[in-house]
Amino acid sequence: MAEVHRISQAAYDRLAEEHRDLTGRGRIDIADKIEQARLLGDLKENGDYHAAKEEQGKMEGRIVQLWGIIEDAEIIEVAANGLVSPGCIVELRYEGDTTTEKMLFGSIEEQRDGLEICSPGSPLGKSLEGAKQGDTIVFAAPSGAELTVELVSVSVR
Repeated sequence: MAEVHRISQAAYDRLAEEHRDLTGRGRIDIADKIEQARLLGDLKENGDYHAAKEEQGKMEGRIVQLWGIIEDAEIIEVAANGLVSPGCIVELRYEGDTTTEKMLFGSIEEQRDGLEICSPGSPLGKSLEGAKQGDTIVFAAPSGAELTVELVSVSVR
């Protein structure tokens, strides 16, 4: 059974657009690079050719990865009800700290605005999902230490 990717509509749209771009313009551009490199001569010692083929392999890997996510995506609504759900931004304050930390709650596919990701599958993420502003969350870190965080804010962008 394929892994279900719970992502927001915005993330789905970004990934689908990247997939369309790579399967269209991306493949054409890389084919042109390979053709230009072939014109330079002997392929055995042609650095441009080998670099273009490596780039092509990476791009094809990304195309397959994107298709796997898009094909098995479950579009979720980013909750505007103030509860932590995938796609929202959480602001946390760890016990004993005076500063806060903003994170994007969700999978890496939600990445935007240069924010760090808090995965729903992580110990912190499992404890945060469904929480609301002002809640205090206690969770076990991978090291085994018990950590306490205050959920300062939950926002949707």
